[in-house]
Amino acid sequence: MIWIDSHCHLDSLEGDLAGALQRAAEAGLATMITIGTDLPSSREAVKLASEHAGVHATVGIHPYDAEDFDEVAGAEIEKLAGSPKVVAIGEVGLDFYRDHASPEAQHRAFAAQIELAKKLALPMVMHIRDAFPQVIEQLDRAGPPATLIFHCFPGGAPEARTAVDMGGFVSFAGNVSYKNAENLREAARVVPLDRLLVETDSPYLSPIPHRGKPNEPRNVADVGAAVAAALGRPVEEIAEATTANARKAFNL
Repeated sequence: MIWIDSHCHLDSLEGDLAGALQRAAEAGLATMITIGTDLPSSREAVKLASEHAGVHATVGIHPYDAEDFDEVAGAEIEKLAGSPKVVAIGEVGLDFYRDHASPEAQHRAFAAQIELAKKLALPMVMHIRDAFPQVIEQLDRAGPPATLIFHCFPGGAPEARTAVDMGGFVSFAGNVSYKNAENLREAARVVPLDRLLVETDSPYLSPIPHRGKPNEPRNVADVGAAVAAALGRPVEEIAEATTANARKAFNL
């Protein structure tokens, strides 16, 4: 089976990166998308993508770092986005669970990066926590980019239907495998097969049976297996569908 990890943070992995990449290849990963969350990690994502076959990058300013977003930061993100293996703007969005940045700063940074994704005709990878209605409202008001990726999907079936109605791809991470995450499994069941993505968000959110250990891209197969179990479909079908969807979503 061939898998694509649609969202990981290679710059944050513990231990030997070369070893993690080798283990990913042995697990059947064709591609992984390493994610920028601020200027340093966006620069590193571009660097890693340039150095490793099968690695692509996104660039953007996470809502945690929205207070640091200004014209200078926006200009550098736009410049980095022109790098050959950058496939999306992100991760961007709103997070009202933690107060790393004010709501005003988050809305301002999100708005600017929505416009950047539209200007560059790039997909947009979104981080959403305790802010789903506000994200949808802001997207409706601004007009969304052509391709939306709802990273580490944060809601249940009603929110998943909204994401799909907006034309979005819905990405599930390792927490879909957790015992108390039936709402995520319900969300997965209402997402059409051609809109599903899987990710590790590594080194975070290790799926069962790796929970409690640092996550890495090879574990995307376990995320896919959890999604397959939730849908009552063969794992091979989920691998094939999510790989095709990632290639479409990110123009790979």
